[in-house]
Amino acid sequence: MPVIPSKSQNIGIPLAEPEIVELEKDILMVGGGMGNCGAAIEIKKWADPQGLSYLMVDKAALERGGAVAQGLSAINTYIGENDPDDYVRMVRTDLMGIVREDLIFDLGRHVDDSVHLFEEWGLPIWVKDENDKNLDGGQAKKKGLAIREGAKPVRSGRWQIMINGESYKVIVAEAAKNAIGQDNYIERLFIVKLLLDANKPNTIAGAVGFSVRENKVYVIKAKGMLVACGGAVNVYRPRSTGEGMGRAWYPVWNAGSTYTMCAQVGAEMTMMENRFVPARFKDGYGPVGAWFLLFKAKATNAKGEDYCVTNRDMLKKYEEQGYAKGHIIPTCLRNHMMMKEMKEGRGPIYMDTATALQTTFKELSKKEQKHLESEAWEDFLDMCVGQANLWACMNIEPEKVGSEIMPTEPYLLGSHSGCCGIWVSGPDEDWVPEDYKVRAENGKVYNRMTTVNGLFTCADGVGASGHKFSSGSHAEGRIAGKALVRYVVDHKDFTPTLKQSAADLAKEIYQPWYTYQEAQNVSTAPDINPKYITPKNFMMRLIKYTDEYGGGCATYYTTSETLLEVCEKHLDMLEEDSKKLCARDMHELLRAWENYHRLWTVRLHVLH
Repeated sequence: MPVIPSKSQNIGIPLAEPEIVELEKDILMVGGGMGNCGAAIEIKKWADPQGLSYLMVDKAALERGGAVAQGLSAINTYIGENDPDDYVRMVRTDLMGIVREDLIFDLGRHVDDSVHLFEEWGLPIWVKDENDKNLDGGQAKKKGLAIREGAKPVRSGRWQIMINGESYKVIVAEAAKNAIGQDNYIERLFIVKLLLDANKPNTIAGAVGFSVRENKVYVIKAKGMLVACGGAVNVYRPRSTGEGMGRAWYPVWNAGSTYTMCAQVGAEMTMMENRFVPARFKDGYGPVGAWFLLFKAKATNAKGEDYCVTNRDMLKKYEEQGYAKGHIIPTCLRNHMMMKEMKEGRGPIYMDTATALQTTFKELSKKEQKHLESEAWEDFLDMCVGQANLWACMNIEPEKVGSEIMPTEPYLLGSHSGCCGIWVSGPDEDWVPEDYKVRAENGKVYNRMTTVNGLFTCADGVGASGHKFSSGSHAEGRIAGKALVRYVVDHKDFTPTLKQSAADLAKEIYQPWYTYQEAQNVSTAPDINPKYITPKNFMMRLIKYTDEYGGGCATYYTTSETLLEVCEKHLDMLEEDSKKLCARDMHELLRAWENYHRLWTVRLHVLH
């Protein structure tokens, strides 16, 4: 009888029995985004005099890892001439009052120092010349003007400053690498699980992960740890479909690892019900901030009406409750206004780029007009090349015609205009409420420590404290890094001890591969098998549940108790099937663990 042939498949780096690498450090930084790049600078400064060892690991390359990997065209948090108290009020207003003011103020008083460091390291920042004309970063450098030396930045809004930031993350990562030295960071190492101490309750002791380039499992012991692996993307079905499904607004490699790993060891979470739904250019997810703030463009419905004006009555009940004060409309309420237009048939929604540019052109020379037009394109080229490609392939000339915008799928994050995350300690100062201070087992308060002794977080990891953005994430990493060193110095005699052996941990990490090895001949199609589920199919199920039952795009972001109960039942079954996740190559092993983290993060969101 002839044998039915199996379908061929494209295999990446093949998996094999892993080599086990055991390391022990005083301090471990998990994640290589803006937060830990900031922490690295500060940890180097304070740990070296104490003779402490430290290590940073990231599943990517530091230069292009984290949310700033593609670059940015603006720094959204720079206090400058403003008062940190006003920064607190702004964040509180936009997030409808449910925030930790101690964390926000603490960040606001330190963030500018990080921005000045970026400029010192080479980041081109726009400034005003003596005639109050805008100079881009290159022009400013030629004239020797710098904001750290008193030059006035070009603001696109009260808190935002313009930059030429395609290489933003490269510059920041290079500084972090140079600070800690080549022997103190490992790239392409994906940490997937944190480990508590075997003898000391509620105390972090280590982490385990694997190389995404070699068959190696790393078991790392540490006295203190800073976990900052970004937020969560692809936890809801994106609007993009087919080949475009990999396009999202926030980075697709953010898998909720920060939230999952910290929750698994018992860290208290906060505001996990909060999610961020930004309005972005349709399909390309291009940024709108510079268009709204720098170019003064308006968003209109299909009739050309400014729906924030025509729907102003929608705000009355919120104003009566103390929200939406003054002329500033919180982001979530602007989204409500946009969705009202779409539901009632007045869509599509457009960014009126043509009127904005033509109005500005009236005051500019031909040369200045051309420069402004190039800046409009560079806004995308600095941080979202795909949107520039989309404009080009659709023959869109922004000075002649507007472009569609619409709300994206929900994202879970704590550093942009959302505030879900982990409960951490505020600073140990008299003005901070005692309830906002997390005391370690020695009775001391360590800023940005979670409710697990020795486990710190920052940036997307910190809950109830949004609007940090890139600069704030870096500054918060520095705050947490300094406190982490202090914690480790106070616990120099602590010897971390793990409950599981390194061999058992390695087997757990590589289980998806073992599952595939055992069942690969059960079916003729490699991605359809009764004994396992591929990471891609696992994620398709996850985002279908959240989209339809958890308040995704399919239901205009609405849900109910009944819908959430149905979602929970589906997630229960998906949890069972997570034990059958398979990995046919190293890339799928990465995806398997990422999607397991996504499942945990979604459950935290749905159940919170």
